[in-house]
Amino acid sequence: MALQSEPTLPGDSVVAVGSVRAVPVRSPGWLGGILAGLAAGALWGMVFVAPRTVSGFAAEDYVVWRYLACGVFSLGMLCLPLLRGQRPVLPTWRQAWAAMWLTVLGYTGYYLLLVLAIERAGSVLPTLVIGTIPIWVMLLGKPQGLLWRGLLPGLGLTVTGLLLMMQMPHDHTVAVTDAPTGGTFWLGMACAVAAMMSWTAYALLNAAWLRRNPGVSSADWATWSGIAAGLGALCGGPVLGTPWNDLMLKPDLPIFLLVCTATGIGAAWVASVAWNVASRRLSPSLAGQLIVSETVFGVVYAYGWDGRWPSGTEWMACTLFVLGILASIRAHR
Repeated sequence: MALQSEPTLPGDSVVAVGSVRAVPVRSPGWLGGILAGLAAGALWGMVFVAPRTVSGFAAEDYVVWRYLACGVFSLGMLCLPLLRGQRPVLPTWRQAWAAMWLTVLGYTGYYLLLVLAIERAGSVLPTLVIGTIPIWVMLLGKPQGLLWRGLLPGLGLTVTGLLLMMQMPHDHTVAVTDAPTGGTFWLGMACAVAAMMSWTAYALLNAAWLRRNPGVSSADWATWSGIAAGLGALCGGPVLGTPWNDLMLKPDLPIFLLVCTATGIGAAWVASVAWNVASRRLSPSLAGQLIVSETVFGVVYAYGWDGRWPSGTEWMACTLFVLGILASIRAHR
């Protein structure tokens, strides 16, 4: 069975984030990259409202079953060519290893750290820490040749929007004053910082890997990563998730599995394809700016579910996010 070939680059399995090559906004496919990044944000925003559609399940259950669904779907996509009498596109051992450790950074490992942070430190402060991910990606992914004064307007607008967003009341969250204190609290905050560092590293390293491996399509990379995420969820499920016998007793189990399947396919596999396209066509700093669209779409979905309009402060925060994206696009021209 033929394996997918890859460029023979020294140390290809270890991607350096060093000096980031500039990707001009006006390069071929830049508009498609921006639309792909926004599409990824729209799909990621599903996870803000998905757990609210069915109650009675632990956060760990959503993580495990979401990525199990993603893994099963990805395996089906890998085997799809067999139905047409063709050979599936398989990774080399080096590519498979890259998919495994990058998946730990950006999929299962990140969400596990986030869940542990919220359980130990409440929701507000970990959310604030995680909300800085776009800022770090923009700062660390700044391409050579882009002046800081061009990047600062978009950064300033995004930071202001995040600060406004953190002042809003959130449903189904635990106030900081109700969170554990002492060693448990600080362990939770350490998990939040680790989660932030994990996904920031994933965004930068994933973009660098894709550019160094142009022979791997965005869909194939999402498929291999999805299978790796499914394997991680399969291994961690018996430890983290609720036992199947207990899940079977819950009356809303079919709806729960349907929600996990929808987010596992849409907010994981399809979103990964879109994000891979954006990562290839845009510089990490601009792609990082587009991450804030996840919050905007999440707010829209949440208030659509509640059947009410956002408040003035919420409208202002979303407006600042949009202006920050536009300012960053202008800076990258």
